[in-house]
Amino acid sequence: MDALRMLRKNHLRGDVITSSVSGVLTTKEELIRFFDRNVPSLDIITTKSFQVIPTPGNREPVVCSPKAGDFGNSVGLRNPGMEAAIAGLEELRKEGLRALLNVSLAADCPENFITLVKAFDHLADMLELNFSCPHAAAGFGASIGTDMATAADYVRRICEAYPGRKSPLIVKLSPNVDDIGAIARAVIEAGADGIAAINTVGPELYIEPHSGQPILNNRLGGRGGASGEWVKGRAIECIRSIREAIGDEPIILGMGGVSSAADAEAMVRAGADSVGVGSALSRLKPSDYERFFHALKHGGDTSSLLSDRNELEYTPHTVLAKEMYSEDLMVITLSGTLDCKPGQFVFLWIPGKGEKPFSVAVNDPLTFLIRKRGIFTADLFDAKPGDVIYSRGLYGAPMSYRKSARALLIGGGTGSAVLPLIAETLKADGTMMDIRVGVVSRRDGKEALEDVLSAYGSYMAVADDGKPGRVLDTITADDLAGDTSLYVVGPARMMEKAALKAESLGLSDERIYLSMEKNTMCGIGMCGECSCGGHLPCKEGTFFTWKTLKENHAEL
Repeated sequence: MDALRMLRKNHLRGDVITSSVSGVLTTKEELIRFFDRNVPSLDIITTKSFQVIPTPGNREPVVCSPKAGDFGNSVGLRNPGMEAAIAGLEELRKEGLRALLNVSLAADCPENFITLVKAFDHLADMLELNFSCPHAAAGFGASIGTDMATAADYVRRICEAYPGRKSPLIVKLSPNVDDIGAIARAVIEAGADGIAAINTVGPELYIEPHSGQPILNNRLGGRGGASGEWVKGRAIECIRSIREAIGDEPIILGMGGVSSAADAEAMVRAGADSVGVGSALSRLKPSDYERFFHALKHGGDTSSLLSDRNELEYTPHTVLAKEMYSEDLMVITLSGTLDCKPGQFVFLWIPGKGEKPFSVAVNDPLTFLIRKRGIFTADLFDAKPGDVIYSRGLYGAPMSYRKSARALLIGGGTGSAVLPLIAETLKADGTMMDIRVGVVSRRDGKEALEDVLSAYGSYMAVADDGKPGRVLDTITADDLAGDTSLYVVGPARMMEKAALKAESLGLSDERIYLSMEKNTMCGIGMCGECSCGGHLPCKEGTFFTWKTLKENHAEL
């Protein structure tokens, strides 16, 4: 067991062995690959908590921040299930991994834990049992780990059922108990090789100050775990108690509020053999991940790398107007303004209903093009003039592009919402624009945003008429000749087809820009849901060249 050899008694040696933590950033195959290849100062990569069957988790919002550096969260063990997770990890193992892989597992009974341990053992360097999530469904997480007899019984039954296990068994414990040391000792005596601590403190209730309403959206009435700098003291206290209770032989994976080299060193002195970093990663630029972990390991300064801005604050807006273009498509105008650039986006939030990310169509007046697609957008459609809707952001980054004399802009679905900001940016360069928008069917009047878009160049709306993406049939070699760039915003399949066609017509893949508006739940680089070939659109912006997407094997 290489992990045990590296970690055992490291707290006595005093080295800082670094780790990511379950549920934060290294949550997808492509992000594990990115950190393994690009962040050599990260020693252990921890997956999200996988279950036997997929779990959708909680609806957004799933994260909040009372102040910069302090976070509340309630993801709800969202994961793709065992089969999908195994397929992804097997691919990574074929490619080879530099870092140790700590596979986190969650279940509501010993039998399912046994199934997971057997299934993932050949892929893991360590197996971490999630006995600690404070906002999971009944039977999961802290409902196991806060009861000493239950936690020990689970471990004992797992060890008896699978004596041939090759990977060290680590039990992740909750700090929300009177004596975490006693629980740690019980699970070690039952057969565990080590302890991970701490998971989030709480759950707590987080109230948004403008509305006076709970932020998080879950079955616990908006209560969620606390993470970040404000749990640091509790983490050190728990690690010290655990070490005193279990002695020097079992390993401790320490975590909780670490954001500096001093924090990491304090955690090792308290008895941790490795130091995990979670929430602090959301305060970093992706280009600074390696510098941050290197500083943790070698006593460097991290303060200049960490943002001190609270990126999760909400701003209230009043609904000024709604214009319906069909039963499921509307333009909504809100009070206030933004300075949103192409590549950036915001979240819209209705207290008690949820939130979702949206592109800004017009900054002043603040305007959004919205299609009814699910529960939250249905609530937006019910909003009336005078109602209050909240925004948070901006997220992403302004589009990086090469100037060209001409540009073809293609929008499909609500992707046309992004075209006005692209056009505004290109107009400042003196670019001549041809703008084409795909619509489901032509209406008698003007299309949504037609007046806005036609002010920037030639405008054409092309009806699908039963063939989704028919607008792509209008693209010819002449449209892309000379000093021309292509910008496409729409459904993933449509953008891929547009890129392939443009490339076949001779346009360089460096001149094809696609807006990868992936699903995201946090917007701050914490959940990893928006990962695009290892890039994070919520941090780096939604626009990528076709060349970049191909090189990074991004899934469209």
